[in-house]
Amino acid sequence: MTDNKVKISTKNVDVFYGDNHAIKDVTVDILDKTVTAFIGPSGCGKSTFLRCLNRMNDTIDICRVTGEIHMDGEDIYDKKVDPVQLRAKVGMVFQKPNPFPKSIYDNIAYGPRIHGLARNKADLDVIVEKSLRRGAIWDEVKDRLAQPGTGLSGGQQQRLCIARAVATEPEVLLMDAPCSALDPIATAQVEERIDELRRDYSVVIVTHTMQQAARVSQKTAFFHLGKLVEYGETSQIFTNPVDPRTESYITGRIG
Repeated sequence: MTDNKVKISTKNVDVFYGDNHAIKDVTVDILDKTVTAFIGPSGCGKSTFLRCLNRMNDTIDICRVTGEIHMDGEDIYDKKVDPVQLRAKVGMVFQKPNPFPKSIYDNIAYGPRIHGLARNKADLDVIVEKSLRRGAIWDEVKDRLAQPGTGLSGGQQQRLCIARAVATEPEVLLMDAPCSALDPIATAQVEERIDELRRDYSVVIVTHTMQQAARVSQKTAFFHLGKLVEYGETSQIFTNPVDPRTESYITGRIG
């Protein structure tokens, strides 16, 4: 279905939280300009694995990651790689909208400023508008850019966070259950964004609803007890899974 190239390649990845073996020997190729969904029961490791892809697990003292993770052929865990620079290329949107306690404008401008992407205020203005349009929230906020981002509704805040994530011109966008705190209308708006964003990015989304995975993704990975059980075209995973554990989860017998 897709001829897109591999964007992130992982090989034999294990993750430990102290003595807890959270991710076990995961090998997977994530494609560019594709939405890949990670599904599975709570505690199966899907968010933990997602956080490996931009080294967010580095921020947890007791966490240890082994194996190989390459983006465009480069080892992202190489000592030469600056995690801050990596996170500009691999943006993230979290489960709960988390705008900075700053103005709407500064929420978007913050990343481009620290990464030196704008030479002056005019450049920043362009980036802010472009990013807010990508988050499909420009028309709702263009007349109140100086107001705090925290004053927006939950759905607006999450679209602001998507706009903030794309402001640094990333190549990959990670989304950790981005709709789980949103109502159905706000969820539909975010899902529409996800579908449009895949034209420019590799999007990886952790979702707790199989319906969402079926709606927005082209590839699906099913995790269970820290292992990647099955990975393939979303339509195949949902209609004709190979592994009986996948079928049990899809049909509601486990998880």
